[in-house]
Amino acid sequence: MRIIGALGVALIGLFISVDGTAYGQTTTHSQFGATTAAVVDDKGNMHVPADYQTTYQILGTWAVATDNGVGSKEMHVVYASPGVIAAYRKTGHYPDGAVLVKEIHKTATKPMTTGTVSSADALVGWFVMVKDDVGRFPKNKLWGDGWGWAWFNAADSKVTTSTDYKKDCLSCHVPAQASDWIYSYGYPPLKR
Repeated sequence: MRIIGALGVALIGLFISVDGTAYGQTTTHSQFGATTAAVVDDKGNMHVPADYQTTYQILGTWAVATDNGVGSKEMHVVYASPGVIAAYRKTGHYPDGAVLVKEIHKTATKPMTTGTVSSADALVGWFVMVKDDVGRFPKNKLWGDGWGWAWFNAADSKVTTSTDYKKDCLSCHVPAQASDWIYSYGYPPLKR
């Protein structure tokens, strides 16, 4: 009986420990899931996820044409957190907690056998967006219109230089307002 009693107490203790840990993770990692919580703290401050190049999925690449001459002046490579593509293809919407990371690179342009080619060169910085369907951070000026918005210079992936998404970010996304502020048509994996 003592063995069974001790085993029962141990199992109850384990259950409480696991339950408490799960609850603690939910409340201490903001109100998002684990993947998003690794990008957003409890006050809504964002940073570039360290492992996005190996754990996120590539949505697509944008080339920004040079102002004069041939080739591109910038390349924008966009990544989505795990599960975003499948969820979008199923519902046609970005799920709450989705993280999008856009790398901005200067380019190197040169002639190659296929023609003039621009490829990614020096990193300029990152633009991070986090989907927020419920308005979790109403006092944080980087959150609104259903997203968290932040720009990070290449020198520091932890501290944004953005101060107000309406002034710093939103104007570039106005043409995509009808598609939840994202130029989704440019991302082949989202097409059903």
